[in-house]
Order: sequence, then C-alpha cells, then structure tokens
Amino acid sequence: MFVCLCTGATSHVVNEIVAAGATTSKEVAEACGAGADCGRCRRTIRAIIAAAQSQPVGGRAQFNGCPSRTGT
Repeated sequence: MFVCLCTGATSHVVNEIVAAGATTSKEVAEACGAGADCGRCRRTIRAIIAAAQSQPVGGRAQFNGCPSRTGT
C-alpha cells in the first residue's frame, strides 16, 4: 500500500525504516522522504510507528489488519 503519494513510499518501506529504529515521523521523513512534502501521510506514518511499538519483541507489526512483510 502506498503511504506517501508525494514520494511513492510504501508501507513496506516505512515498516522497514521503523524496524531499523525510526520512532518519529520526522525520522521516517529523513530516511525516505515520506511525510516531508504535503504532510497528509504523517498520520498513517505515526500509526505504523505506534503499531510497531506495541508489538512484543520478536512480534510482527500489523497495519490495517495485514501483517508486515518485514522479517519474512
């Protein structure tokens, strides 16, 4: 799923950046540009970050009911 139409960043890209340690939408924007232009995707980016942070260590984050593909 596309998260940021301005940059073409997908949920897969954002999930990987979050898995690598990004904890804010600003850090995601610095890594891939998502959220740096118009800002409409920042809410979605924050939701992805929150979902990842609520997972137990070794768990798989889910977004919109779909498991992320990180770690597969």
